Amino acid sequence: MKKALKINPKDNTAIALEDIEAGDSVKLASKSGPVGEIKAQQAIPFGHKLALANIGQGEKVLKYGEVIGLATQPINKGDYVHVHNVESVLLPPPKEVKQWNF
Repeated sequence: MKKALKINPKDNTAIALEDIEAGDSVKLASKSGPVGEIKAQQAIPFGHKLALANIGQGEKVLKYGEVIGLATQPINKGDYVHVHNVESVLLPPPKEVKQWNF
């Protein structure tokens, strides 16, 4: 069984402690011990986030017990959570790149 870490009880994401494939059963751990299991719906690379609950578009994505971003689309329980479906609230958006006109 694969493993993931839920850092804070408030979190709706967990961190993959190894590469996880779609369909894998994932044992969830926390600093206080086991906190359950979840089935991965998508592949999640080591160190990346796994959704522990359904997260609606515009809803908060929580890691470390803090809001790290907002979902840009619906994210299902067991899905891969990353830049393709989350907009950061920690980093400013990239500045528009101005093109040179010659």
